[in-house]
Amino acid sequence: MQNDNSRNTIIFVVIAMIFLLGYSEFVMKPQAERRQAAQQLATTEQTVDGVATVASPTTATFVTDRSAALGAGARVPIQTPTLKGSLSLEGGRIDDLFLTDYKETLAADSPPVELFRPQGMEHSYSALFAWNGPNVPGGVPGPRTPWRLTAGSVLTPTTPVTLTWDNGQGLRFTRVIAIDPQYLFTVTDTVANFSTQAITIAPFGRVERQGVPDHVGRQAILHEGAIGTFGETGKFATQQLKYKDWAKKERVQYSSTGGWLGITDKYWLAAMIPDQSEKIEAEFRVRDGGGADIHEVNMMGAARTIAPGRQIVETQKLFAGVKRNEILKGYQDELNLPRFTYAIDWGMFWFLTRPIFWVVEFFFGVLGNFGLAILALTFVVKLIMFPLANKSYESLSKMRKLQPLMEEIKKKHPDDPTKQQQETMALYQREKINPLAGCLPILVQIPVFYALYKVLFVTIEMRHAPFFGWLRDLSAPDPSTLWTLYGLIPWDPTSLPLIGTILGTNFALGILPIFYGLTMWLQMAMNPPAPDPVQRKIFAFMPLVFTFIMATFPAGLLVYWAWNNILSIIQQWFIMNRFKAENPIDTFIARFKKTA
Repeated sequence: MQNDNSRNTIIFVVIAMIFLLGYSEFVMKPQAERRQAAQQLATTEQTVDGVATVASPTTATFVTDRSAALGAGARVPIQTPTLKGSLSLEGGRIDDLFLTDYKETLAADSPPVELFRPQGMEHSYSALFAWNGPNVPGGVPGPRTPWRLTAGSVLTPTTPVTLTWDNGQGLRFTRVIAIDPQYLFTVTDTVANFSTQAITIAPFGRVERQGVPDHVGRQAILHEGAIGTFGETGKFATQQLKYKDWAKKERVQYSSTGGWLGITDKYWLAAMIPDQSEKIEAEFRVRDGGGADIHEVNMMGAARTIAPGRQIVETQKLFAGVKRNEILKGYQDELNLPRFTYAIDWGMFWFLTRPIFWVVEFFFGVLGNFGLAILALTFVVKLIMFPLANKSYESLSKMRKLQPLMEEIKKKHPDDPTKQQQETMALYQREKINPLAGCLPILVQIPVFYALYKVLFVTIEMRHAPFFGWLRDLSAPDPSTLWTLYGLIPWDPTSLPLIGTILGTNFALGILPIFYGLTMWLQMAMNPPAPDPVQRKIFAFMPLVFTFIMATFPAGLLVYWAWNNILSIIQQWFIMNRFKAENPIDTFIARFKKTA
């Protein structure tokens, strides 16, 4: 018996260490890095007349006034139901874009989410399409080409714009830029050769970002950085390169027929899409941008020769928008794109994550609230697990009834752990009890727990999705906090020096985490007490420890786990009553009736 207790203690300690190490790595460490980065920025940044100088190995100067950056050259406005911004006639660069359907925060006056940012500003982000033609007399369009607007004035879903450029040596480039009501740009270049000799050129595209933006997280569970799907028909694979790995490798190249490639954030994506029958050379590259790395995703099409008096037409596309599953799926089907929905980081357990997302989305369509959809998902999972859970709770109820007999065995052989274990196992066999059965429902639900966490963390559908009351964003932690007495005291605990950030983030203890902790405590109280006193003390602290750990997780995950605990308690209570096993709920009711 002693050996069994020691083994259980070791197993528990290992599991607890895994949770604590995971909490330290995925919660505490990223928060510490963000605080450190913010402190460094605060001490090194000086602003004078709208220009911020940031100390670095090579000092870089950035314009902080967006209008100053936009006023550096001629522009064409962009206005759609989902986007607003402008494109620069210098290079035909799409570099000023906001997602009008999404706000930065939940505040009523919050600005829309910024996707692209013009050059000259810190963390500039843009896309351009050009041509590559070494030794072509007069040159070909590139990043600095002064395009001329010849048709249209505002780019809208019903009014494309036309740009032209003549290289002065017999080549005329005519570019028509169109956009759909959502997030897809179509760039059609017509190249006419009026010279007396054939020329050879290749289409070129680039998405580039200066530095790593502040909002990009460092969570291991999430991919942000370069992404693309490459291969041949029927043999495509999605490739990813995080910013930290991107900087180390500097250049990664792929060959593909069709596919797509770009830069992804948690919720947003900028991706170039060639003709799906065209052979391309793709490249993820980092270059020095004068004090800040420039992250480039480059796409080179096949070279083509234009005879004198002839012309060619090249069409490329750019997705610049939201990684919403139904939108990506629509473009995937319409353009025959391989694995475009995998721009969403479903993770290595995609075979669980995607079905769980579909179930939650289905219930949202029925119930109209993602919080209620999570409750419905939990109920479905419990129904699937019902037979297994029933067997588990039956074993636990029988073990609880056998506690007096187990105590007698310990008294009968106080100095012989081996004998205790032998008689205890014999008792289990006579009563047809599997002592490990109680662990099975928890073990089976761990993948579901992870998959739901992933869904809440990476899908835009969950961003700013409200539940009820104070829970206005299921993808974020519970915003209520113990330090303000849950809104009664109007102050910000993070304003305290030294310990404010720690109190306000790691020990906030909102209402939902506390409720979750109480449900965990009650569920554990219904299980048979551990035979070893040390184990009993450890298990007694588990609800408290997990209350603090789970307080930093998305509120939707706590809704799932607390509701799961409640359903488990109800199921276990019925089974314990059927087996006439003592349980804390009946004990509490009996005491209440006695004192009433």
